[in-house]
Amino acid sequence: MLKITLKRSLIGSKKNQIATAHSLCLKRPGDVSSQPDNDATKGKIAILSHLVEVAQS
Repeated sequence: MLKITLKRSLIGSKKNQIATAHSLCLKRPGDVSSQPDNDATKGKIAILSHLVEVAQS
């Protein structure tokens, strides 16, 4: 499992980045989500790499 934390606001982000963050259950800075460690999740993290922090849980 990966622990994903939204570190920066989504204000000013592209629509696809906002949709990706919402699919990870991240809406506000400080929100934390646990997601499985698979290729789909890693692709979503790549889109939001400048906004999130990822840790193993």
